[in-house]
Amino acid sequence: MGFDDAAPVRAARGRVVMLVDNGVHGDSRVQKAARSAADAGWEVILLGRAPNGQPQTWRLGGAEVRLIAVPDPLRRKRHEFRRVLRRGPLAYPPNGVAAHRAQAMRAWRTDLRLRAAEFTLADRAGRPVSGWRRRALRAEEIAARATQKWVSFRYWQLTRGQQARKKLSGPVDSFYTWFWEAVRGDGAWRRLEPALWDWELAFGPVVDELRPDLIHANDYKMLGVGARAALRARAAGRPTKLVWDAHEFLPGLNPALSRGRWLRAQCAHEREYAPVADAVVTVSEALAELLQREHRLSERPAVVMNAPNVAFAGGGSAAPAPDLRALCGIGPEVPLLAYSGAIAPVRGVDVAVAALPKLPEVHLALVSLPPGKDSTPSIAALQARAAALGVADRVHVLPYVAHHEVAAFLSAADAALSPLRHLPNHEIALSNKFFEYSHARLPLVVSDVRTMADTVRSTGQGEVFRADDVDDFVRAVRAVLADPQRYRAAYDRPELLDAWTWERQAEVLDGVYTRLLAKRPAGTNPGVSVRAGAAG
Repeated sequence: MGFDDAAPVRAARGRVVMLVDNGVHGDSRVQKAARSAADAGWEVILLGRAPNGQPQTWRLGGAEVRLIAVPDPLRRKRHEFRRVLRRGPLAYPPNGVAAHRAQAMRAWRTDLRLRAAEFTLADRAGRPVSGWRRRALRAEEIAARATQKWVSFRYWQLTRGQQARKKLSGPVDSFYTWFWEAVRGDGAWRRLEPALWDWELAFGPVVDELRPDLIHANDYKMLGVGARAALRARAAGRPTKLVWDAHEFLPGLNPALSRGRWLRAQCAHEREYAPVADAVVTVSEALAELLQREHRLSERPAVVMNAPNVAFAGGGSAAPAPDLRALCGIGPEVPLLAYSGAIAPVRGVDVAVAALPKLPEVHLALVSLPPGKDSTPSIAALQARAAALGVADRVHVLPYVAHHEVAAFLSAADAALSPLRHLPNHEIALSNKFFEYSHARLPLVVSDVRTMADTVRSTGQGEVFRADDVDDFVRAVRAVLADPQRYRAAYDRPELLDAWTWERQAEVLDGVYTRLLAKRPAGTNPGVSVRAGAAG
C-alpha cells in the first residue's frame, strides 16, 4: 500500500499511530480518542480495516484516518481444504464441486420438467409424441432422481463433516490444541489461529513506514500488531512506546467459545504480547483490576471510560438531531422506552418485547439498525416475536445516528433500557449507552449486572431488575414511568455528568501519552513525512 507524497511535517508533541480492527465508522471510542489526541497537539494517524478491500483515507478532526486492505487467506483452516474421510468417506471435496453438482442437478431436472410440459402441449395440439420418446423421458427422469439422491448424499456428508469441525472442539481438534499448547505455550496461537498473521502482514509494514513515537493498539487483535511493530522499532534504535487499550476482558467472552480453539488462541496471543505494552488503558475500574491480575501488570491500567464527547455534540454540527418520536410516529403523550445499540441474544432486549403485552400503552424504540442494512437476523427474530405477541405496531426499529447526536436524539424518550444478560464482560463495565442515556437525562431501567446495577443504585438515576425476569422488568418500567422526575433529579448534581464526559477521559489518555514520551531523547524520530491520500 502506498501513499501520495506531501511535505514533511512533525507535530510538536510526537506522532501517534492508532490501530483498530474495524472500519472506524461506528466505533465511537476510537473516533473520540483520535480526535481528542489530535486536538491535544499529537499528530494522529488512525489505521483501520477497509471493509470493501479498497484503501480509503479521510480526516477526523485533526486526525488522519487510513483504512487498509486486509487479505485474509489464513482465515481458513487447513482442514477446510480437504475431505473429512472419517466422517464422510463419500463426501465431495471442499473445492466448490458440490455446489456445482447440485446446481447442475437442478438444471437437469428443470429441463426434464420442461420437456414433459412440451409433450403435454403436443398432445393437446393433436401431435402426440411417440411412445419411445415418452419411455426415454421416463427413463431419464428415473436416472435424474437417482442421481439427485446420490449428489444430495455426498453433499450432506460434506456439510456434516464441515459442521462437526466448525467449533474445532472434537477429539482430534482437542488433541491438536492440547499438543501445541504443551509444545509452544502462549506461542501456540501461531498454529491454533494463524489468521492473526493476516492482520500483521497488512498493518505491520504500514506502521513501520510511519515510524511512530507511540502506538495505540485497540483491543486484543491489534495488541500483537502494535507489540511487534514496537519491538522492531526498538531493535532499530527508536524508543517507540506501546499503549494497549483493552476494551473487554478476553477470557470473559461468551463461555461457549472457551470449549473451542479460537478463544484459547486469542488469549495466548494476548498473554504473549501484553508484557510489551508500556501502559495499559481500559474502560472500567473492575476491568483494570482483572487485567492487572491476569497479566501481572506492574501498575494498574488507567481508566478511560466510554463517555460521550459533550463539547463536540454541542458544537460539531449545525443540524439538529433527528426527532425520535416523529420517526416512531407517536406524540409526546405516548410512553416511550428507548434502547440504543446492537441487537443480539446476550443483550437481553427480548425481555422488553416480551413485557409489552403487560405495558399496553408503552412503545419501544430500538435504535439498532446498522448503516446500509434493512435488518439483521437478530432484529428480524425480535420483530417476529413482537408480531407473535401482537405488539409489532409498538416496536420501532430505527437506524443509528452519529455518536455525537445520540444523547440529544434519545432525550425525547421517557426512559432508557440496558437489559444485559449475565456474562463476565457485562458485569465489569459501563457501556457507551449507559453514559449516552445519562447525558440524555433519562431514567434508566437496567438489569442486575454488577457494575451497572451498583452505579444506578448509588446514583438513584433508575431502577434495577433481575435479568431475564419479565415481571420484574415490568415493575421497574412502571416505577420510572410513574415518577420520572424522581430519577431525573440525579442528573441535577453537576459533578455526576461532568465526570462522565469524554473531555475528562481525554485528559487521562493525554496524561498517559505525556508520561510515556516525556523522557523521549531529542531527535529520535526526525524528518518523517505525513503523506495524505491513499493510492489505489
